[in-house]
Amino acid sequence: MSRIQKKFEALKAQGKTALIPYITAGDPNPNATVSLMHLLVSKGADMIELGVPFSDPMADGPVIQKAVERALKHNVSLDDVLEYVRVFREQDEHTPVILMGYLNPIEAEGYEAFSAAAQSVGVDAVLTVDMPPEESMGYLEALQGAGLDRVYLVSPTTPESRLAAVNEKGSGFVYYVSLKGVTGSSELNAGDVAEQVNRLRGRLSLPIGIGFGIRNGEAAFEMAQLGDAVIVGSALVSLIEANAHEDLYEVELALGKKMTEFRAAIDRADAQ
Repeated sequence: MSRIQKKFEALKAQGKTALIPYITAGDPNPNATVSLMHLLVSKGADMIELGVPFSDPMADGPVIQKAVERALKHNVSLDDVLEYVRVFREQDEHTPVILMGYLNPIEAEGYEAFSAAAQSVGVDAVLTVDMPPEESMGYLEALQGAGLDRVYLVSPTTPESRLAAVNEKGSGFVYYVSLKGVTGSSELNAGDVAEQVNRLRGRLSLPIGIGFGIRNGEAAFEMAQLGDAVIVGSALVSLIEANAHEDLYEVELALGKKMTEFRAAIDRADAQ
């Protein structure tokens, strides 16, 4: 049983919803990432989604695009990201870590080599935005062989055939994109999300994490009543950008305050 599955089962037994924050590895600088990962856990993160910098982040809005640019200015690579996870695991053996990114860096590394390296440092899952399940057999086999979960995105426009493929080939959880658009979009409608999540419940056997557009505690509260996990990204990354020219303490202070807001809102929803 993977760390992710164990975490979801433990949370379900407690009647709790997972909080999964996203940060871009190497942002605001390469020396900050591991410290920020530990901070997120200390403020209530159940899992961490760690973005792998890539030059063409097609699913991401301007906030995360700028974060990727900041990381790439420091030449942060896939190998660097794996090293961050290795160092993180020296103090934290339990918090699941999901790498989110794009296929090109992984393909350059080689599927088998990447999967083995990711497993060896303590990565739990990979979400590769631009690798659809229908075209990913060799890739999936490498990930599965290394014991890595395969997380897929689904959206309001995902067809039934794709949902079937995701349910068959995915593991860990499914990342539901709660609106039409890129990360950081703001037109979140709880009624629409509820309708779509109910539809997905009848077609997917995996836990459902809801992300995109969750900017504040109110939105997290609403989404926690619908999904198994609430995924927050741009709201945190924008705080890193706002404090990027300060010392790490200011970044951690801002992130900690926002994480406390999200955690409290989710806990309030779980208590109802």
